[in-house]
Amino acid sequence: MDPERERTGRHLKKGRKRRRARNTLVGAAEARRARWDLEERQPEAKKARLSTILFAENCEVTHDQLCELLKYAVLGKSSVPKPSWCQLFHQNHLNNVVVFVLQGMSQLHFYRFYLEFGFLRKAFRHKFRLPPPSSNFLADITGLQKKQIMGDLSKMVEGSLPSAGSKVSINLQNDPIIQKYGSKKVGLTRCLLTKEEMKTFHFPLQGFPDCENFVPTKCNGSITDNSPLFGLDCEMCLTSKGRELTRISLVAEGGCCVMDELVKPDNKILDYLTSFSGITKKILNPVTTKLKDVQRHLKALLPPDAVLVGHSLDLDLRALKMIHPYVIDTSLLYVREQGRRFKLKFLAKAVLGKDIQCPDRLGHDATEDARTTLELARYFLKYGPRKIAELNLEALASRQELLAAGQELRNTAEIVYQPNTSVLECLDLMGQKLLFLTQEAETSELCSARNCQTIKCLSNKEVLEQARVEIPLFPFSIVQFSFEPFSPSLTEEMNKRMRIKWTEMSTIYAGPFSKTCNLRALKRLFKSFGSIRSMTLVLETHQPHLCIQYEVLEAAQLAIESLDGILVEGACIKVQRPVTELTLDCNTLVNELEQDSENRGTIYLSGVSETFKEHLLQQSNLFLGLEAVILPKDLKSGKQKRYCFLKFRTFGSAQRALNILKGKDWKLKGRHALTPRHLHAWLRGLPPESRRPPGVRVIPPPLEQQALQALKVDHPKIAAWRWGRKIGKLYHSLGPGTLCLILLPGTKSTHGSFSGLGLMGIKDEEESTTPNMCS
Repeated sequence: MDPERERTGRHLKKGRKRRRARNTLVGAAEARRARWDLEERQPEAKKARLSTILFAENCEVTHDQLCELLKYAVLGKSSVPKPSWCQLFHQNHLNNVVVFVLQGMSQLHFYRFYLEFGFLRKAFRHKFRLPPPSSNFLADITGLQKKQIMGDLSKMVEGSLPSAGSKVSINLQNDPIIQKYGSKKVGLTRCLLTKEEMKTFHFPLQGFPDCENFVPTKCNGSITDNSPLFGLDCEMCLTSKGRELTRISLVAEGGCCVMDELVKPDNKILDYLTSFSGITKKILNPVTTKLKDVQRHLKALLPPDAVLVGHSLDLDLRALKMIHPYVIDTSLLYVREQGRRFKLKFLAKAVLGKDIQCPDRLGHDATEDARTTLELARYFLKYGPRKIAELNLEALASRQELLAAGQELRNTAEIVYQPNTSVLECLDLMGQKLLFLTQEAETSELCSARNCQTIKCLSNKEVLEQARVEIPLFPFSIVQFSFEPFSPSLTEEMNKRMRIKWTEMSTIYAGPFSKTCNLRALKRLFKSFGSIRSMTLVLETHQPHLCIQYEVLEAAQLAIESLDGILVEGACIKVQRPVTELTLDCNTLVNELEQDSENRGTIYLSGVSETFKEHLLQQSNLFLGLEAVILPKDLKSGKQKRYCFLKFRTFGSAQRALNILKGKDWKLKGRHALTPRHLHAWLRGLPPESRRPPGVRVIPPPLEQQALQALKVDHPKIAAWRWGRKIGKLYHSLGPGTLCLILLPGTKSTHGSFSGLGLMGIKDEEESTTPNMCS
């Protein structure tokens, strides 16, 4: 769904005084509705804008994916593929890119000192998890690592690589195809992917949680070496729910196309991916065929022992939302070194001697691609692994890649993008330079890069001062602050205490209840606020109490807000969290989490049924600005849980939806969200802690003054607060239309690795979508 823009000015101007104030509540409600309507419908001038509704379930963004975004921000859609994990609208309206790197910090640091990072959590609506850092984080996110590998091989471009026909230098025994299949010819059944391989390469399989709505082809006959082969290829577009099917082609073994259908996606199309699919809006407009029609047709066409052949066939089957047990994937059949895969276009030319996916044609021809995969499978079966190994495909592919890269670097008159292009080369193509500000001790490859202006400073303070002066002069800047990492033991202790803190915040004590209370009814009552991890009866008190631990923080908070001080089974009960040194500031933390810019447009709902999403979409006119429906599933059973999160473009549309869904027609319980998606995924993956660490140590009087002095000077909490504010002031000095990223790369120690955290936003957009933000 293409998210709707929100009006920049949020507050209505004061009008004349009302003559009558018959009903202040009604008047306030009408004013609020009018403001919401303006927020949703007021048109705006085009501005660069971000959307992260394509985030993966765990909200983790790899270093390569981060590099995708940075390159796209520099060159735009005419030269670079769009990022696969987020959307950057109106890239040509971006003015600058600034990346702040807080070296030595991780996601754990951010949430341990969440209250101290006041500006960062309020200013940036988009947050995501980063994997633990590699040996050179900056080289990874700018694409320099890949360029270094290519550079080491560049001396071989001019002919030192063996040709495809050369047999002298080939050691067949080391060829990955020989190692997998042997040197003798193999039958069809040997080429099929095993169930374990299908699981490894993410093929849809029966009984898997993410495939519960997939349709099986019902092909369950016995497979022999004479079973029929069918070539399959699908084209997809990008919709509000990810990639969806737009075309399917099925080719029988003789080369005859038995199915070639255009398909209308169920959700709103954001990008037709025409350069790959060849599909345009004009082509797809008159189409009425839906996914379910294709599924029905395909089931009827395939015989019980059909074998599907394709290139990266897992993607095609997922687009079809179908499960098929017998597959040959040519990207895996023609095995390559180090788990890499040959492209279909390359295999067609190198093995079959045919040209496909020609650049002068708009997009790929699905029928041609399906027929090519079928021919590749037949070639493999006819000539055997030895013949394939003698083609020396690895050397030929490497030669082509190097020649293409060399041509790209020579052709600076025209912007030609290659997958291995670094951010620095993208800037070079635009005639621009990168600014890199860091401390003297930094040894990153960026420092010696030709197209990088490096300024080394003696301290973080000097980095900050230089940044104020230099950033406005460069279109792309990387500013690195270096912090002394915590000791491994302290980091592990922090991690342990964080787990316990979130567990205790999600736990409530309720009571007192009578000794004859109905426990089943009480469990039903508390379960209505969200999924329960555990519920125990506390008998140490004069009258029984209940201890309930919820799966999510929102459920515990909703139970406290709904039940504290009310009559339950004739007794006025108190509902509260356990009071420990880790929960003393719990109320403050909950209030600040609610104000987190990522949470302001998200609501939590409990009591949703399996058909909730369908009902919601049927009445979508009531829920303007809805961006995403997040339905958590049980990790073991794969079943949908009874709670969900709805993400809206604006706070106003989220508030309006919450009022509707808590009303008499829907009868759901809910509140504004407290846990951003990446944090929720992280906490869900943490193992529960059964033992609490010792409480806060009382400082002996002689050391009291010394400890207080340390707290003022170099305590990490003070450092987080101080540098959060300093970066905030620097951010406010940036010009409008600046894409800004704050990266905490993560840490590694002998006790393990800790994930990083990324925050991002565009200067104008963040200020217009985050109302009443306090720095």
